[in-house]
Amino acid sequence: MAQAKQGDRVKVHYTGKLEDGTVFDSSECNDSGCGCEDGALEFTIGEGQVIPGFEQAVVGMSPGDRKTVNIPVDQAYGERVDDMVAVVERSDIPQDLPLEVGNQLEVTQEDGNSFPVVITELTDTTVTLDANHPLAGRNLIFDLNLVEIG
Repeated sequence: MAQAKQGDRVKVHYTGKLEDGTVFDSSECNDSGCGCEDGALEFTIGEGQVIPGFEQAVVGMSPGDRKTVNIPVDQAYGERVDDMVAVVERSDIPQDLPLEVGNQLEVTQEDGNSFPVVITELTDTTVTLDANHPLAGRNLIFDLNLVEIG
């Protein structure tokens, strides 16, 4: 039976969990008869479309194979970086933006590039913005099911 290798386009069902068992993402649905195969994650191994640990875990799997992998921080979203957290004055943020802890905003740099940030703290005068990936600094656990190669 074929095994997934570099350059293969694969379809994978997955459930991602934190170490405490909290599910943070899944390609599976809870609706019986929904044809969930359509929800499988499709990517090409070796193109960096998914985190490195996820990609490496799929290599060597055959269609129908299932496994659970523990992906360390350095093979997931990396360590949290304190320099990616900024405290800005409320007056520097457009007044029409809803400011609530947990809201995601998009920040545009002077060069025109933009990136997402999350509001992590609010005071009467400041807003704390965090540009770290929400899963940065965490080890991740994935239940994988290789659906298809090719």
